[in-house]
Amino acid sequence: MDERTVITIGREFGSGGHEIGQKLAERLGIKCYDKELLELAAKESGLCQELFASQDEKPTNSFLYSLVMDTYSLGYSNSYVDMPINHKVFLAQFDAIKKLAQKESCVIVGRCADYALEDDPFAVSVWVKASLDKRVERIKKMYDLSESKATDLIQKTDKRRASYYNYYSSKKWGEAKSYDLCLDSGELGIDGSIELILKYIELKEKNLAK
Repeated sequence: MDERTVITIGREFGSGGHEIGQKLAERLGIKCYDKELLELAAKESGLCQELFASQDEKPTNSFLYSLVMDTYSLGYSNSYVDMPINHKVFLAQFDAIKKLAQKESCVIVGRCADYALEDDPFAVSVWVKASLDKRVERIKKMYDLSESKATDLIQKTDKRRASYYNYYSSKKWGEAKSYDLCLDSGELGIDGSIELILKYIELKEKNLAK
């Protein structure tokens, strides 16, 4: 692996993207940032951490909600004073991702990280998908849900993530051209997906070294 490599993982809900990210980071001896990114962005921005949890990968809220929640953001940079809170939270995460990628190798799950790092030559963006049937089976087991409830949760979560990504980025969630590598974890399995990502990184670095 290069001196600095950052792998971003976009994922369908139930595809195992988070587990792939964690295990990939363990294999490489680097950190995996998922929810941890919220704490980091809150600390660096001075915004209340609860705001990041309430806004996490969710579509934009109403302007009225933004005004009410804006009381939590006092003390933040003056350049953000007139900005709705959801935009402040996104930009704080965006900045945290870029700073993180500049100082260490890591895996970042979700949160438009591929968009934030699209111009970073050391970043590799991965999209993880799986068939709905396999995702339903995974979510049923993880959360002890019925098939109908698991299906409903998957559809609502994917819709929310897509709305968030499509709103804040200039790309389309889940569209192949938005990512360096797209894989089907339902066919490859968790370990097979990790091997494919590692192989991609190896081949990319060989080509860059030529």
